[in-house]
Amino acid sequence: MTVLTDRFSANHTAERDAIDAGLRNAAARLPAPAARIAAYHFGWTDEAGEPAHASSGKALRPLLTLLAAKTVSGDWRSAVPAAVAVELVHNFSLIHDDIIDRDCLRRHRPTAWKVYGVNDAILVGDALHALAFEVIAEAGGDRAPAATGLLAQTVRALIEGQLADTRFEERDHVALDECVAMSEAKTASLMGCATALGALFGGGTPQQVDALRDFGCRLGLAFQHVDDLLGIWGDPDVTGKAVYSDLRNRKKSLPVTAALGSGRREAAELASLYGAAGQLSDAELHRAAELVEACGGREASQSAAASLTEAAAGVLMAQRLRGEAVEELTSLAASTVGRVW
Repeated sequence: MTVLTDRFSANHTAERDAIDAGLRNAAARLPAPAARIAAYHFGWTDEAGEPAHASSGKALRPLLTLLAAKTVSGDWRSAVPAAVAVELVHNFSLIHDDIIDRDCLRRHRPTAWKVYGVNDAILVGDALHALAFEVIAEAGGDRAPAATGLLAQTVRALIEGQLADTRFEERDHVALDECVAMSEAKTASLMGCATALGALFGGGTPQQVDALRDFGCRLGLAFQHVDDLLGIWGDPDVTGKAVYSDLRNRKKSLPVTAALGSGRREAAELASLYGAAGQLSDAELHRAAELVEACGGREASQSAAASLTEAAAGVLMAQRLRGEAVEELTSLAASTVGRVW
């Protein structure tokens, strides 16, 4: 994580506190056993249910929601329920993703399914999904139909993206454009929803809502490129996941797909490793990472992330938005994409 990201979070403690309070209030509605698992997942408690101060994540998506509202109205407070709903959807997807991927660590702690079992974790993920719609419907007023419709479309896109992601693992060849489409559905759609909901709750015009959704979608795809890079070369002390986690799971991520389709001599060796039976050894994982880089996968994702972030910022220039808030939003985008540079 860059210094810019740390400084950005430090300068937005009021927003982070409002998001946290909203999440805690929402989780308190759950039945006690589900609330306990949710509290653990969010880092509020330990495995025994005692208060803890573990990481709750970057809160990137809800912060995008609040800053998007601020670009329209100058104030973020009206968009807090939308931000909470977005974070609930995100965390429902994380709990389910950890089960699907059999990931044992998240935010430097055992994942919810490892601690409480698969069945309970699935149900808690479902509960967070339902809570998101409760929160946004109750607070939306006359915006509720549009807001809940947008959120529902986004959840459908998330599921479509996750289905594609899991099916890619069963295929020998995945084209780069297929991988991009999967990432747009699985990641970019929720960021686009986050910024669109912020604009909607901030009282934005339809044109402003559309522009901010476009901004979020472009940023979301850039974010996925960066996240895929971290899934290979990220520091476990920063990511909270095991080294080479995506390679270990044979993920057809953006840099891997670009490398496999590069036509370079090393791509055949990478394909052979990905197609090998059984778990890859540490030496084989290290070699796979070398091959992705040798085939240009690392450079391709870095370049795409930078271009997408620049294009996202350009989308906002054509709208009548508050300049200082736009600068905050684009600074958050830059710090997010700069996590691996």
